[in-house]
Amino acid sequence: MHPKPQDTPERRAFYEKIDKQNMTPLWTVLGALVTPEPVSKCQAVGWKFSEIRTAMMEAGGLITAKEAERRVLILENPGLRGESKVTTSLYAGVQLVLPGEVAPAHRHTQSALRFVLEGSGAHTAVNGEKTVMHYGDFVITPQMAWHDHGNETSEPMFWLDGLDIPLVSFLDASFAEGLGEDAQPITRQTGQSYNEFGNNLMPVDAPRGGHVSPIFNYPYEKSRATLEAMKKGGDPDPCHGYKLRYTNPLDGGFAMPTIATFIQLLAAGATTPYRSTDATIFVCVEGRGKSRIGDAVIEWGPQDIFVAPSWKTIVHEPAEETVLFSYSDRAVQEKLGLWREARGNA
Repeated sequence: MHPKPQDTPERRAFYEKIDKQNMTPLWTVLGALVTPEPVSKCQAVGWKFSEIRTAMMEAGGLITAKEAERRVLILENPGLRGESKVTTSLYAGVQLVLPGEVAPAHRHTQSALRFVLEGSGAHTAVNGEKTVMHYGDFVITPQMAWHDHGNETSEPMFWLDGLDIPLVSFLDASFAEGLGEDAQPITRQTGQSYNEFGNNLMPVDAPRGGHVSPIFNYPYEKSRATLEAMKKGGDPDPCHGYKLRYTNPLDGGFAMPTIATFIQLLAAGATTPYRSTDATIFVCVEGRGKSRIGDAVIEWGPQDIFVAPSWKTIVHEPAEETVLFSYSDRAVQEKLGLWREARGNA
């Protein structure tokens, strides 16, 4: 890129004149608009689940799930405070549903994922079908799908909410509405979606393609068993260990149109340095260790959450065998031809 043009009194006078006409000279801002590599206010940061849980239980005594509509504490990136963003394009929050509570039915343009952090047996209902949630399950709420949550167990349920709220807001494409009822009518058998599409089979007349997976609960039990089978079947990738992406069985693409989701198994020791253009939110499911992200070092254990910004070098250093869930905007970047990675120290 060329150096910024020199400032002169004549040029400043010209800039002030055209400013009144809502115009700006490109040559004064080009270097900040088209950067040699990604530049972001997003920072590497981590949250301890124990601290989140304490705050959430306090919130549980202050407001009901019904009054709040969704009792959630937003995880705001320190470089993006006040913007409800965990990365530039994505949102993260932790939701609590106490025993006997219902989070009322609503729907919205934004796509959402749930990753269960604590508890077992509460449900999410999506478009007329319930799914029972357990620790480590990855659950999808597609765009404009009616959804509600309920907890019929005797223990609180916590999960991570990941949404594309910043992306939809950037596009000025947000719509939302409430059903006016606590729970939507149930018209399908529990687990029917997984039974139809989750076993390398599907109904004979199921459409090919589709922007979101017809499976809306990917059970951790099955994901973990697949990772274990991969460990026995071959050597790990030096950057990722054994890493899987959740897929849409209708087209083989990512399970969600705007959010890419992954799960990986890492052995103790350090991974090879890696960076990519998709800022990524990680959740430790099993294990303990730390990650070096750029100049930051973040320690983590089960249920802890941490963020790696775009194009920052990541080295994971598990102290023991570890499983990480993660999500990012790679699904969008790949569709636009923007996604890029660098492996090793190159």
